[in-house]
This record gives sequence, structure tokens and C-alpha cells, in this order.
Amino acid sequence: MTYPQQRNPVHSKSLVVGRSRLGAGESQCVSQVPAIAIARNFSALGLQVFLQFSCSLPQIGFLFLNRSTPITMEINVDIKSHLNSPSTLTPEQAQALEKLNGSGNVFVTGGAGSGKSFLIRHFLKQAQEAIPVLASTGAAAVLVGGRTFHSFFGLGLLEGGSIATIERNRKNGRVLKRIREAKTVIIDEVSMLSGVVLNTAEIISRMARDNDEPWGGLRIICVGDFAQLPPVTKAGAKRDWAFQCEAWSFSQFASVVLSSNVRTQDNEFLKILDLIRWGRVDRTVHDFLNRHLLTEGFNQDPEFTSSAGDAEATRLCPRRDQADGYNQLRLSLIDEKEQIFPTVFIGDAKSKEALKRNAPVPELLVLKRFCRVMLIQNDPMKRWVNGSRGRLLEADESKLVIRLDSGSKINVEPATFSILDADGKVVASMVNFPVALAYATTIHKAQGATLDEVWVDLSRLWEPGQAYVALSRLRTPQGLKVAGWNPQSIIVAPEVMRFYEKLGPNV
Repeated sequence: MTYPQQRNPVHSKSLVVGRSRLGAGESQCVSQVPAIAIARNFSALGLQVFLQFSCSLPQIGFLFLNRSTPITMEINVDIKSHLNSPSTLTPEQAQALEKLNGSGNVFVTGGAGSGKSFLIRHFLKQAQEAIPVLASTGAAAVLVGGRTFHSFFGLGLLEGGSIATIERNRKNGRVLKRIREAKTVIIDEVSMLSGVVLNTAEIISRMARDNDEPWGGLRIICVGDFAQLPPVTKAGAKRDWAFQCEAWSFSQFASVVLSSNVRTQDNEFLKILDLIRWGRVDRTVHDFLNRHLLTEGFNQDPEFTSSAGDAEATRLCPRRDQADGYNQLRLSLIDEKEQIFPTVFIGDAKSKEALKRNAPVPELLVLKRFCRVMLIQNDPMKRWVNGSRGRLLEADESKLVIRLDSGSKINVEPATFSILDADGKVVASMVNFPVALAYATTIHKAQGATLDEVWVDLSRLWEPGQAYVALSRLRTPQGLKVAGWNPQSIIVAPEVMRFYEKLGPNV
């Protein structure tokens, strides 16, 4: 597939299609599949690296399927998770795909649960060329198996400022060659990139390609929602939104706005989320949040369970220390022996240290039988999604047996998380079970996850979009537990509102 250069693009051209709702039932499907057939398809399922590590590191005790032995394995499929990870595009996603398959720079946006990531995965799957996916943070790069925006464009930490960074790259043959050879790049979670970072990368791209067109003719596809988490900004400094920088306007993005929600079908809840996304605390929002307030005693009891019984709500915390502390408290209350699973790191010392700083799983994963766990990545076989929760029934070094809240019983094997260098080559990997304790997590880490129940305190938030990100993790409002709330915690940046008003009325 080729992407012709956009000679005369139209500024801020938007593609907005109608709203629709997708429902989800819940069932369980059990089928018998020959393991040899699964082994042959591991590459297509994205598990080839795990097999390679299993072969080279048998002493770790990972499960390895012998291709020559036709054994049979049972696969439990959580149909609700499957339906919330659809295999086909919605009508509006199909229209958006046409725009992506065209030419020119594109900005794909939409609220939480609108299917932005699924659309991009579909686009990448049918693309006939390798397209780099650039994450805005190191932690995100590890989770998606990609590389960072900063490494691809040779930005580092912008040591010495933008001009010094550009001059360093003028002599960096690897960076210049990498940018020259690329045809298209995808920038994921663009809202978390600052304007100065985007400006610097755009100038370097023009310099590398010796071309005065935006990004030197390199096609840019940005994905994200500026109404969610903002770019990291030094204390007291004005927020440096990417859409306000010169590179953004120079890029002349055609905006694709996804307005359907594939996470929830509750119309009242969708209206509430829309109001909170734009910081509007009217009587409807006031009554909704008050209906979900917890009593003080229920709020403070560390052993509380939800109305759903076994499936207790996950606490979403604004700070990491709060989430870690609550997880350890709840684990200590379980009268079972600790089981410790060391994370195996592979690679050179420097790359392993970088991976450890952004690892989604700790160096020592500590679990107990019957503890609550959360899956932290989507399963290629559709048995669970990022955010699926359940209770640990059994554990050994080869697998975890988990009873999901949906009722499905699944076997979870160790997974591989890798960090790539700027050229897209694996430089370090880590292997462990893709789970975390499910009693609490941060709002930031929950972004992108789908949860059935959430406990959240909305009384002391400070970031734009925090309240919206927390509430929009839910499939239905029935799973919401609010410890407290304050209208001042429901924040939207005025600049973001003005930006989206220009994109169209259905944002």
C-alpha cells in the first residue's frame, strides 16, 4: 500500500458519522481444539516470541506445546469480552478506515470506548507495509509492543532544549535514515505529548527528508482524546497542548471523529459521561453521582464486597502509592501462603533497566490463592480483555487458573513484554503472568481498560479528564461506587473544549 503525498490538504477537515450502540450478552463457550493447530497459529496470534523464549529457557518451567504431539486443550471463551472486542468494524469505523486508507495526515479521535484502538489495529492488519506505532510514554510502548515517539525521532529528553536536539540529530545518521525510510507513522495517545516535543520532531523530520512539506512528506496518523489525560507539565507551568503548537496546524490533519460507543449501551450513562467529559455538572450529573454514593461505613471497610457478591469493585486511585498500599492491605488479609513469581528479564543491562522502569508487572509478582486479579493485556484468543477480573484458584510456574467474574474458568500462561529500540528491534524482554492485583489501580493505568465495577473517590482530583477517565472504564453504571465527589474535581481544560468545538457538533 502506498500513501501519496497531500499537496493541498484542507485544514481541520472532519469526518463525523452518526451515533450507534452495541450491546453485549454474556455466555460461555467451550470447544476442543488440537494444540498442534494452535501452535501453528501462534505467530498469527502474536505469541511467537513466547514460544521462542520457552524453547531457549526451559529451566524456567514455562508451558511448551510440542508441535509433534497432537494433544488436546480446552479453551474457555468469555463471550462478553469477545463482543466487547468486536472482530468486525462498525459502520462509522468502516468510514474512518476509508480515510486512513487514503492520503494525507489524519487525527483519529473520540471519547472513551469509541473503538479508536480497534480501528488502528484493523488498519495495521490490512496494511501492506510495516508502519511504526509510536507510544507517548515508555510504559505504553511496553504494553503495545511498540517504541516511543521520543526514540523514533531521536529526541531523548530534549537535553539542552529543542534547538540543541535538532542539531544533534543533524549528525545522527541512524535517526535520519530511519525517518527517510518510513512512509507512515502512527502516534498513539497523542494527547500526552507536549507541543514542544511535536514541534521538534516535525522539524527533524523535514530536515531528515530534505523536504519542506509538513513532516517532510512523512504521513502522520495521530490517535487520542485530548479530553482524557493531558501532557505532563512541570508544576506551575502552562499546559503545552500538542494541538496548540505550530506543527499541529502545519500538519493540516483531517480529523476523524468516532462518536459511537462500543463499551456501553446504557443511554443515560452515555449522557452522563458526555456531560462529565466536558466538565458540565448539572442537576442530572449531581443526581447520578449522589445515587452511587457509598455509606461511610461501607466505604471504610477494607473487606467490603459489592452488590454482585464475589465481584468486588476495583478502586481507582489518583496516585500510585494509594493503589499499591491498598493492594498490599487486601492481600495481607487473605489467610493463604504467598506465591512469588519472579519476572525474567532478557537483554543487555541498560535495556533491561529501561524495561524495569516501565514494566507492567513487578520484578516479584506476589499472589495468594483466592486473591482478586486483573488481566492487563488483551488475549489474542478473545478469552479476556484488558481489565477482565477474577479470582485466582490455582497457580504454578506454568499457569494461573482464574475464575473470571463472568463465570469463565481460564488458564493464563506467562506472557512476554518487550521494549524496542528506535529502529523497532527488540532489545530487552520480560516474561511473567500478565496480571495485577485487582483491588486497586491508578486512574492513569486504567486508561484503555474495561471494568465491570469501580470504586472511586472524586472529591480530590486535580487533572483535567481524571474523573472522565475513571468513570468511562465502566460498561454499565450499576458497577459504580462513589466514595465522595466534588464538582471541582470534574475538570476539562477550556482550550480542549474550544479545540473540539471546531471539529464538529457530534464530538
